[in-house]
Amino acid sequence: MFERIKEDILMVHLRDPAARSSAEIFFFYSGLHAVWGHLIAHYLWNHDFLFLARMVSTLNRFFTGVEIHPAVKIGRRVFIDHGMGVVVGETAEIGDDVLLYQGVVLGGTSGLKEKRHPTVGNGVVIGSRALVIGNIKLGNASKVGAGAVVLKDVPEGATVVGVPGKVVHENRKCAIDQDHQNLPDPIDEKLKDIIKKQEELEKEIAEIRNEK
Repeated sequence: MFERIKEDILMVHLRDPAARSSAEIFFFYSGLHAVWGHLIAHYLWNHDFLFLARMVSTLNRFFTGVEIHPAVKIGRRVFIDHGMGVVVGETAEIGDDVLLYQGVVLGGTSGLKEKRHPTVGNGVVIGSRALVIGNIKLGNASKVGAGAVVLKDVPEGATVVGVPGKVVHENRKCAIDQDHQNLPDPIDEKLKDIIKKQEELEKEIAEIRNEK
């Protein structure tokens, strides 16, 4: 456990330029507290202390604003940055070196007792208020833009934006990439196409009128 805490603190130093010291990270980063609290709840869940596991999970949500079901499997060096409002459902799985921002939901679409929540690969980044829903897989090193709604599998190294989610880039490799401001906007691109088509039609109409 102590080795894992040291790993997590080092990981935050690499990913968050606002972090000034290891003591600051240890005491004040609620996203890490949420992950550490979940490890306790998960241990209890796996040893059939189900009520205690849910109690720890509920206290974890109360103090951190992050709701993670005790059954969720979480890898190493997972960082929930500004984690308020993050929700992770029972059958979700999260790999190593994953970065989640505030408001992310890993939700389910089925009422049956089956695998109904996402599987998140290694090195994945999920932007603020993104919704990843259903028994789908986010491939290793993939990226989900802020506010996206992802309902289908995302290929390894791909970047997804929009509602519903659309792949706009491939071959992403960097697991520490936090460059959100340069993601393309498929809605904006579609509007530009419509405006361009409208201008072409108006030009054709004007030419027809001139011929008369």
